[in-house]
Amino acid sequence: MTYHTYNCQPFCWAAGGKIVKQPPMASMGCGLRIQGDDNLQSMIVGTVMRKIKSRTWKKQRYFKLQEDCMTIWYKSKKAGNAHSTFSVNDVETVREGHQSEVLLSIADEFPPDRCFTLVFRGRRGNLDLVADSADEAQSWIKGMKKLIENLENMGESEKLDQWICEWFKKADKNNDGRMNFPEIRVLLKMMNVDMNEHHAHRLFMTADKSQTGTLEDDEFVLFYKMLTQREDVLRVFQDYSGDGQKLSLRDLEEFLRDEQLEEVDGVQQLAMELIQRYEPSDTAKMLKAMSIDGFLMYLASAEGSIFHPRQQSLYQDMTQPLNHYFISSSHNTYLMEDQLRGHSSVEGYIRALKRGCRCVEVDCWDGPNGEPIVYHGHTFTSKILFKDVVIALRNYAFKVSEYPVILSTENHCGVEQQRVMAQHLNTILGDKLLKSTLDGKIPVSFPSPEELKGKILLKGKKIGGLEESLNGPVEPEDSLTGEVSDEDEAADIDEDSLHSNSLRRMAKKSKQRLSKELSDCVVYCKSVHFSSFKHSRIHSKFYEISSFTESKARKHLREAGAEFVHHNARQLTRVYPSGLRTDSSNFNPQEMWNTGTQIVALNFQTAGVEMDLNDGLFSQNGRCGYVLKPDFMRMSERSFDPEVPINREGYRPLSLCIQVISGQQLPKVNIKESSVVDPFVRVEIHGVPLDQAKQETRYIDNNGFNPVWYDTLRFTIHAPELALVRFVVEDYDKASRNDFVGQYSLPFSCIQQGYRHIHLLSKDGTSIPPASLFVHVRITNLV
Repeated sequence: MTYHTYNCQPFCWAAGGKIVKQPPMASMGCGLRIQGDDNLQSMIVGTVMRKIKSRTWKKQRYFKLQEDCMTIWYKSKKAGNAHSTFSVNDVETVREGHQSEVLLSIADEFPPDRCFTLVFRGRRGNLDLVADSADEAQSWIKGMKKLIENLENMGESEKLDQWICEWFKKADKNNDGRMNFPEIRVLLKMMNVDMNEHHAHRLFMTADKSQTGTLEDDEFVLFYKMLTQREDVLRVFQDYSGDGQKLSLRDLEEFLRDEQLEEVDGVQQLAMELIQRYEPSDTAKMLKAMSIDGFLMYLASAEGSIFHPRQQSLYQDMTQPLNHYFISSSHNTYLMEDQLRGHSSVEGYIRALKRGCRCVEVDCWDGPNGEPIVYHGHTFTSKILFKDVVIALRNYAFKVSEYPVILSTENHCGVEQQRVMAQHLNTILGDKLLKSTLDGKIPVSFPSPEELKGKILLKGKKIGGLEESLNGPVEPEDSLTGEVSDEDEAADIDEDSLHSNSLRRMAKKSKQRLSKELSDCVVYCKSVHFSSFKHSRIHSKFYEISSFTESKARKHLREAGAEFVHHNARQLTRVYPSGLRTDSSNFNPQEMWNTGTQIVALNFQTAGVEMDLNDGLFSQNGRCGYVLKPDFMRMSERSFDPEVPINREGYRPLSLCIQVISGQQLPKVNIKESSVVDPFVRVEIHGVPLDQAKQETRYIDNNGFNPVWYDTLRFTIHAPELALVRFVVEDYDKASRNDFVGQYSLPFSCIQQGYRHIHLLSKDGTSIPPASLFVHVRITNLV
């Protein structure tokens, strides 16, 4: 087995993996040279900047890039020895100038060329900073962008090496670049492994080649490699290796064909490509062979992942009518927390759009100075300007996906401020706002996402229909009739749930009138009240969309599931969380996807299984926010009842067999240094009611570092086109609730069979490398 070598204080790669020791500031852990880079050198020296939290909270902090070029250290001038750090890995992007609400609020005080925002992954708040000069700001902006880009371009092997280096630094308490055995024992606890002391000492002595009683540089790496030797992968390797030392081209072909179920025709070409791509040994490459190191690198790569790489790119037909797709949709998009006292922020829209969301919501109310405001009415949530929301839409709607964005309005404004809303939509969005049908003619069905690329569609009330607006102007006396909105969510709280006068007051529907200007902005998404499936089938137009609270949608599903699916084959439907969910919790979206409901609106700001499933469904198809519904949900002549999937035409149930083999470097969940997790894995199937299932492995005592299970879990899948699979790792606790460790959710249809790694995600849906599971997957026909 080959070992990578490097120096963690600081280090630099050289040919053949040898260490080239360099003076401080010469290089960074991820292979990025900083010598001659003025921006990174300036960051390492450090800079005093203002940290801004509000117009009144502006405090000086000393910021400094650590020599590992992976950590930002900062300290208050007045806080004594107190300091904080964050990893460059946690930073998603850098925004220049006044591109946050906080920095906009102090725009009159500090010019944009001195301001920038660090945007963190997940749900962590932004860091808004003001430098003393434009040059200092640019040093940090350019330096951070370079560090982020370098991290994004790192391979799996480099990421792992970086991770090892970070642990070395954490455990090297006296910063002497060496680790004695007591430090190693502490490190093992920190790394989530409770190892027999005798065994740990034996590994330590083996790694101490210099016989100094301490480990440094490559000795520590050797110790780590022995600690993490993958017996599970070695077993598979040796099963297919002719000589136990390498996989010949024929050995590798056999493995890819028999285990990974790769297509027979291209398997030789694939084997050659994998050797070239992942084999670190030039000698092995010349022999057209793969070593255990290359084999492990392949299995840990995207190609060895459980998610089929082909389905992570844009692979679906995007030319079908809009209502044939599930659409990633957000509820109360402006909220950052709960819907009673939470903070409203334009950042909510930016974050949702950057996660691929294609339907966002605004609750509009009359504001001061003639400007409409957005907030959760009748509550204590803070308020933002409608105009600022529209600006955010213009700037971020198509950064992640080119496909259309639906702006769902809950309109409580008077006529005058509705006109202001229409003016903002037209002037700020310009050509991005869809103002008429695509060809100017009366359509008979929705255009496709492909045809609507780059367009923002307003969903709301409309005077008359598309036919009237295309045949000629609406009479002025008719232009102010009708309710502004029948989507006041408080109005949809079930009558039997109304338990206070305040809720009854909230439930009064708006009777304000609708302005023609705002009505004209609505084209393909006219909000209408829903009477019944029969009424809709006879009278409704394709462009009319109804919204249901989750409880009403469930009632329709129970009473007429097949009719609900039929309805959604013709029209768009939106389902949103109950108004009683004051904590902004979510309902299970799978129930609604089972009916073919396209716009299942969730509180993106609230982590949990519901958002895991949403992320899982929309992780396919290039994360574009649109997923094509199964054909039996798109064709009105086909019948599908989610309660009875076995009755559908083409019913073919499948058997899913998952052997959970092992886990790698699971994160600690308890901050106590002595605490080590007792991990177990739960596999959940989310789909039609008949498919809902979950099974668990045993738990492993005191080992989150390299637990081994070899437990086999079996499931029957009756509607595979709708099923999602969620892998959850928890820390077993017999006395209290199990702690969450990590999860990964994906569509059943995107699973790759064979030996696969599952790269775990945090509660926020962000990656937590190198934490993973190693599994074997097999899918077979039952009939």
